[in-house]
Amino acid sequence: LIGGGGWDMAGRRPGRAGVAAFVAAAEAAGIPVTAAFRRNDLIDNLSPAWIGDAGLGKIPPVRRALAETDCLLAVNERFGEITTDGYTTLSPPHMRPPLIHVHPSSGELGKVFQGGEHIQAAPDAFLSALAGHDLGGPGRGDWMAGLRRDYEASLEPPEQTGPVDMRAVMRHLREALPDDAIVTNGAGNFAIWPGKQLPFRPGQRWLAPQAGAMGAGLPAAVAAKIARPDAVVVCFAGDGDLQMTMTELGTAMQHDARPIVLVLDNASYGTIRMHQEREYPGRVSATGNANPDFCAIARAYGMLAERLERTEDFAPAFERAVASPTGALIAIPIPVEQITPARRLSEIRGG
Repeated sequence: LIGGGGWDMAGRRPGRAGVAAFVAAAEAAGIPVTAAFRRNDLIDNLSPAWIGDAGLGKIPPVRRALAETDCLLAVNERFGEITTDGYTTLSPPHMRPPLIHVHPSSGELGKVFQGGEHIQAAPDAFLSALAGHDLGGPGRGDWMAGLRRDYEASLEPPEQTGPVDMRAVMRHLREALPDDAIVTNGAGNFAIWPGKQLPFRPGQRWLAPQAGAMGAGLPAAVAAKIARPDAVVVCFAGDGDLQMTMTELGTAMQHDARPIVLVLDNASYGTIRMHQEREYPGRVSATGNANPDFCAIARAYGMLAERLERTEDFAPAFERAVASPTGALIAIPIPVEQITPARRLSEIRGG
């Protein structure tokens, strides 16, 4: 399990090379690798060792790996409620399985989980050094391969409702995004799509909040476009999420930092609606949104803007967006019934 910040992904220190070398060693040794919440881009997600992230909504192979492993190596991770599922999947003070915890700060070692092995070290240097050792062991290859198959199966969620099938949208993005693309998002159920359905390749970056900050995706995308003006920068936003910081389209115009914004529009604060329906079925309060015309607003800021009506419209719309010198906004209607990629409101409401 790797996570945290402070990694050097630009190659000035061992960061990217250290992670890549470690993952190659893990592949050879049959050791599955996962990452903390929204740190998927630390690892080549096409690696046979990658089994998905250990963040919110852990998919079955990650849960199974944490339950079955005989040792957890956690590098640069500050254990909290998300990785541990509220301290239930991994329970303090003594973790089962045995823990090897590596962190640059001595204050993190032993703070949540006692016992095991604690190593104070920079994560880049630690993984570079570890990759030079034989990590081999008997009988793990089949286990890792099975977890990887389950991860790959998770990339195809159930059939979606509505005029635009987000499964096809994500399939296209997996192929169309260049190797140096930057993806951003704010917070909400819509963020499951980039978080669970978009494998990140080496060189691709993901900028997303770890603390539920709605609206973070658009300013992050503008900043990314300023830092890397030649990169394709794609912001995933929900309709409620986008309205938290929509005026940053003005910043984008002023600094000619024009990202591509995908608005997944279900006219709802979807995460809160999901919790309402799960805990108090049928008692919905203040989660429906009366939305503006997002395309008209984007055009007012000089951007290309399109609203999709059919699944097959996405690929040509995205091609036009990438080619647009003024950035683009693509509005994608999603029925509120399709509250997550895997579940519908009627299923949640019915238990």
